[in-house]
Amino acid sequence: MFLKSLTLRGFKSFAEKTTLEFEPGVMVVVGPNGSGKSNLVDAVAWVLGAQGPRSLRGGKMDDVIFAGTSTRPSLGRAEVSLTIDNGSATLPIEFSEVTITRTLFRSGDSEYAINGVPCRLLDIQELLSDSGIGRQQHVIVGQGQLDSVLNARPEDRRLIIEEAAGVLKYRKRREKAERRLEATEGNLLRLNDLLREVRRGLAPLQRQADAARRHDGLVDELRAIRTYLAGVELGSLTAKGERIVEKRASFANEDAQLQARLRDLDLSVIDAERLLTIAGHGDLASMLARIEALRERARGIGALLAEKQRNVERELSAAADEGVVDNFVAEVGALREQLAAVDEEASSLSETAAGIAAAEAEAALRRSEFQAQVAAVPDAGAAEAARRELAARREALGRSEQEPERLDARAREIAERLVRLSAEQAALQTSTAEAAQRTESLVADATAQRSAFEAAVLSTRATEEALRKAEAEASRWAARSEALALALDSARDAAGAARIDGLSGVVGPLVDHLSIEAGTEAAVASALGDAMRAIVVKGGDSARLALDSLVAGDARALLLVVDSSVQSVQGE
Repeated sequence: MFLKSLTLRGFKSFAEKTTLEFEPGVMVVVGPNGSGKSNLVDAVAWVLGAQGPRSLRGGKMDDVIFAGTSTRPSLGRAEVSLTIDNGSATLPIEFSEVTITRTLFRSGDSEYAINGVPCRLLDIQELLSDSGIGRQQHVIVGQGQLDSVLNARPEDRRLIIEEAAGVLKYRKRREKAERRLEATEGNLLRLNDLLREVRRGLAPLQRQADAARRHDGLVDELRAIRTYLAGVELGSLTAKGERIVEKRASFANEDAQLQARLRDLDLSVIDAERLLTIAGHGDLASMLARIEALRERARGIGALLAEKQRNVERELSAAADEGVVDNFVAEVGALREQLAAVDEEASSLSETAAGIAAAEAEAALRRSEFQAQVAAVPDAGAAEAARRELAARREALGRSEQEPERLDARAREIAERLVRLSAEQAALQTSTAEAAQRTESLVADATAQRSAFEAAVLSTRATEEALRKAEAEASRWAARSEALALALDSARDAAGAARIDGLSGVVGPLVDHLSIEAGTEAAVASALGDAMRAIVVKGGDSARLALDSLVAGDARALLLVVDSSVQSVQGE
C-alpha cells in the first residue's frame, strides 16, 4: 500500500485543480518558499480527518478554502482527493485503488466520499483504523520541528517513534481490552455472589427433591401393594360369599324340611287329640306316651335347628369381621351384590315365616281347643314346654332375617371409609405435584445461572486472549521503535564520525583498533557498552578541534582521547 496521487481544488493556495502523482518509495517535493509545499502536507492531514484548525496552520476551519487574490476572486469550497494503492489488500475494501475525498463549503457543511460514494467521517476512520494511517496514527513533522526531534530527549523521541510506528492503535486496543477485562471481573464477582446464594438454597431443595422422589416411589409401591391385597381379599370375600350363599340355601332347605316335620307333628298332635276325644279316657295312657314321644322328637329337631342357626350366625359374623376392604369401590359393589342376594333370601324366608305364622295361628286355635279338652291330663305342662321351645326356634329364625340389614350397614361403613381414603390420596398427590414443580423450577434457575457463569468465563478467556495478543503486538512494536531509535542514534553517530573523519589527530572508530578473540565478542560488547561507537583522537588539541567541527555541523560523536599513538588495543 502506498500513496498514489493527491488532487487539490480550492484548498489554500491551490485555486485550480492540481494533481500530484506518486510512486512507491520516498518522494520529495521541492520548491521555493511560499510555493505551497506545506499546504500539500496540510491537505494530506485534512483529507485523512484532521479537525483542528491549528493543526492546519489556520485560525478557523474555512481558512483552508482559497481566499482569493488581487486578480482572482475567492472560491466557495475546498476539495481534496487522496488515492491509495490497495493492491496488497491492506484496507478492508474490495478495490485495488481507494480514493478518499473531503469537501468543505463556506457555509460550514462538509462532505466525505469513498470512491465517489458519499459516506461519513466515521466510515473513513474505520476504514483506515487498521492500516496505521488513520487519525492519530500517522506523524507529520512540520517545518522547524526537525531540530526539536533530533535534539529531544530519548524518552520524547521514543514517543514520536512509537506514534510513527503505529503503536497507538495497539495501546488503545489494550486499554479497551483492559476495560472489558475489568467489566468481566466485576461480572464474575457478581456471578460468584449469585452462585453462592443459589448453592446455599440448592442443598435444601435437593433434599426436598429427593424426598419427593422417594415419596413418589413409596406411593407407587403402596398402590401396587394395596391393589394386590385388595385382589387377594376380594377373591377371599367372593369365595366366602359363595360359601355363605350355599350354606343359606342348605339352611333354607333344612328349615323347610324342619317346618314340614313340625307341621307333621302338629298334625300328629291333632290326630292324637282327636283320637283321645274318640277313644275316651280308656286309652289315655297310651296316647300320652305317644304324644311324649312326638314331643321328644320335636325337641331333637329344635335342637338341631338351633345348632344350624348358631353355625350360620358364626359364619356371618366371621365374614363380616374379615370383609374389611381398603380403598376399593369394586369390593363394596361385590359386597352389595351379595347383600342383595341375602335380601332376596331374607324376603323368601319372610314369606316362609309368614306362612309358618299363619299355620301357627291355626295350630294355636286347634291347640286351645285341645288344651280345653285335655286340661285334666297330668303331663299338660310338658306340652306347654314343647310349645315354648317351638316359639324360641321361631324367634331365632326372625333374628336370622335381621342379618342382611347388619351386613348392609357394614357395607355403608366400608364405602364411607373408601371415600375418605380417596380424598386423602388426592390431597397427597396434589402436594407431591406441587413439590415436583417447585423442584423443577429451582433446578431450571440453577441451570440458567450456571450457563450465565460459563458464558462469562468464556468471555473472560476471550478477553484475556485478546489482551495477550495486544500485549504481544505492543511489545513487537516497542521493539521496533527501540530499533528505530538505535538506528537514529547510529545514523547521527555515523554523521558525526563522517564529519570529523580526516581531521588532524583523529585515529578512527575504536572498533577498528580492537583485536577480539573468538567467542568473547558478546562479553566485550557488554563491557564497553556505548564506548563501542567511540572515535579515538590523539591529544586534547585534536579533541577540541573535533568538538568544534561537530558543533558547527550540529552533529555528535563519542570521543576517546589518548595521549600516545594507538596502533591496536587488545580486548579481553
